[in-house]
Amino acid sequence: MTSLKKLAFLVASFFIPAVSFAQSQPAPLRVAIYGLEHGHIGGFFHQFPNQHDVELVGIVEADKALADRYQQQFHLDSSLFYTSLDQMVSARHPQALLVYTSVGDHRKVIEQAAQHGLSVMVEKPLTISLDDALAIRRAARAHHIQVLVNYETTWYSSNRAVYDLINQGKLGDVRKVVVHDGHEGPKEIGVQPEFLKWLTDPATNGAGALYDFGCYGADLMTWWMHGKAPISVTAVAQTNKPETYPRVDDDATIILQYPGAQAVLMPSWDWSFARKDSEIYGNKGYAITVGLTKLRLRFVGEKQDSETTAEPLTAPQDTSLHYLAAVMQGTLKPDGDLTSLDTNMIVMQILDAARESVRTGRTVKLKPLPEN
Repeated sequence: MTSLKKLAFLVASFFIPAVSFAQSQPAPLRVAIYGLEHGHIGGFFHQFPNQHDVELVGIVEADKALADRYQQQFHLDSSLFYTSLDQMVSARHPQALLVYTSVGDHRKVIEQAAQHGLSVMVEKPLTISLDDALAIRRAARAHHIQVLVNYETTWYSSNRAVYDLINQGKLGDVRKVVVHDGHEGPKEIGVQPEFLKWLTDPATNGAGALYDFGCYGADLMTWWMHGKAPISVTAVAQTNKPETYPRVDDDATIILQYPGAQAVLMPSWDWSFARKDSEIYGNKGYAITVGLTKLRLRFVGEKQDSETTAEPLTAPQDTSLHYLAAVMQGTLKPDGDLTSLDTNMIVMQILDAARESVRTGRTVKLKPLPEN
């Protein structure tokens, strides 16, 4: 082989693996946003520059003043903005939709997206009623789309560690779970005015803290119980700050009864500070989550508990956008996990029953979900 041929061979050998690697990487998922009235949207705009497996291709927002505010705040290109879903889909061809409307608008937006064959990820909870949830499930099945629900607590490694301890049998049979979720109140922490407006309206939020924070515990408990619905739901709710929240509750307690187990969910807009933590008690020990990554553990035979750090979450189950991209690429199936539609159908059963229990002052027995 001549020196020239050797050089050509070496150059080709160097570049072939790089080309093959590049070809193996899927193109970024084309996602669009519907609505800007949910305050959590700010966190997503901060994520996008570092998420190489997704690409923001469009934003639907009919309120021009709101659209202009976000455009300026995050230095977004004006060409991204549209006033209707049909218009945006026709021009930008997204593959999935992130919904940041009021919870009360979720059903309407998901049904519209389904007509376009667009899979959807909404902010928690899924919707405001079990009837709406059943309609969403029908639309998802009819149009073969994914409907996913994003919770902040899904991406806490401490919650995943609890799930693993349960599955490994280290806690034994789960007997009692207590979940604390909430903060000082949406007005007290200074949420955006458009966010506060719908959060404090039962027609657009379903309830107050009962729905806004009760959904976290219902989601976690359903996951930890491997998709089992409770036998019954009992709830009380009240308004400690009627001058601030005259139309919705700001503090609630929800009791879930299972065969051999109970869960007590404590959602509130009246905590002294923000918290999202849980206590999980089994007949072999307990686990108490401490923030995003820490746990306190004690097992039978031990005289005191110990603190440990949970293993970090790994992609694609470490962030909502990594997760969404993996689901859309077909490398991850959302069956029975915190984000999946089947889990969140049970969450809606719980929330709907809790609201009815508050209204009537009675325990609500749950029936199996209808098949259709």
